[in-house]
Amino acid sequence: MLRNGLYIISTPIGNLQDISARALEILRFAPIIACEDTRVAKKLFTLLGLPLSKKFIKYEDHSEEKQAQNLIDLINSGAAVALVSDAGSPLISDPGYKLVRKCREQNVYVTAIPGACAVITALQLSGLPTNRFMFAGFIPNKDKARADLFNELKNIDTTLIFYETAPRLLKTLEQAALVFGAREIAVARELTKMYEEVVAGDFATVTAHFAANEPRGEFVLMLAPPPSAPKFEITDVRGILQERLHQTSLKTAVKEICSQYNLSKNEVYALALELKNE
Repeated sequence: MLRNGLYIISTPIGNLQDISARALEILRFAPIIACEDTRVAKKLFTLLGLPLSKKFIKYEDHSEEKQAQNLIDLINSGAAVALVSDAGSPLISDPGYKLVRKCREQNVYVTAIPGACAVITALQLSGLPTNRFMFAGFIPNKDKARADLFNELKNIDTTLIFYETAPRLLKTLEQAALVFGAREIAVARELTKMYEEVVAGDFATVTAHFAANEPRGEFVLMLAPPPSAPKFEITDVRGILQERLHQTSLKTAVKEICSQYNLSKNEVYALALELKNE
């Protein structure tokens, strides 16, 4: 007998054997299944040999606010509700956080049953630094929005992870190369499935591979952190700054040098004033 509450359940991202025993048990006994697409959820239940004699409720972005309270009302009436996404871990680029927040606000029991997640699986296979990373979700499909996102994130000192679709992959790689330059990248597709593939290297190598092999499946795009900015002694900065002050204004010189060498604005500005007054 399950305690009434919300059970956030990770489902396989490809290989059915990745479902956990705990997830199977809860899905078997929970009377209500909240899911993105009821057809996808029922197909998964059939493949896993789980009973379909349950109430499947569509839970998506467009109806999240209203449906969240409906699910909480069902829980408060004594039901156990299992929340699943089409594949992988719920809430990761999928609706659900509003439901969890409302549950917390209303003292409704919530627990998560961990399992497959494309973000983590791809990162593990990428060969890129894993000590610090940022998942930035799906890449926008419009050129300007895509460029704006890349420029917003380009200077963050961490491995970046995105989701992308097959039809947009080459366009995205082309635009990303203009922003991220020489950074190492890795592209993973069809994780845990028969045609699982991870291609890593520079942008030219990875782009050439997918230009020659039509992109198919679901993709995770990862970029290594930006290269460390060179460290300069104060004497080096003094010389560079002195030269720039002969060419442009103090404000512009400070801004350019701080940006180029990742230096403290206050320290460079103080040095610039010192040089101006000499």
